Amino acid sequence: MTVQTFYREEDDKLIVTRKQDVGAIVDYAKACHNEGFHGHSDARVVATIPQVVIEHYLNTRGKTLRDWMTDPELRRQFLNDPDYGDLRIWKGKV
Repeated sequence: MTVQTFYREEDDKLIVTRKQDVGAIVDYAKACHNEGFHGHSDARVVATIPQVVIEHYLNTRGKTLRDWMTDPELRRQFLNDPDYGDLRIWKGKV
């Protein structure tokens, strides 16, 4: 679950690329779902999300981490996006 970070300069800009194999995290989410580890109606265990996935999601949408932290609709859109369904533990609509 190591995160690799790479830096390069391009057109007077510093480009930061982060990479992580999230296969074990996906397997964990699937195992939790299969075991019924969803929490309860007052506090659902919805997903397990690696930081690099959040960063990718935000970068592809031109959003910032501040947007992620302050906008519940942005987080809801992410959690309901089928492209990230492998990270979901509770599969209901958020």
